[in-house]
Amino acid sequence: MAKKKASQIKPGDKIKLAGKSCVVENIEISDIGKQGTKKVRIAAKTPDGEKIVIVRPEDYPIDSE
Repeated sequence: MAKKKASQIKPGDKIKLAGKSCVVENIEISDIGKQGTKKVRIAAKTPDGEKIVIVRPEDYPIDSE
C-alpha cells in the first residue's frame, strides 16, 4: 500500500479511510486559507454503500491501493 498526498488523489482511486477500503467519488481543492495551505475535500464510498467525507490539508498522506 502506497501513500499519496491528498492533492494527488483522483476520482476512481481506491483509498483506505477509517480502516475501510473506499473508492473516491469526488475531490474538491479549496484556495489557500488562514493556515497557509490548500484544503482537499474527499468524498468516498465503501463497498457496502457508506459515504465518507473528509477534509485534509493538501500534503496530508493518504493510503492508496
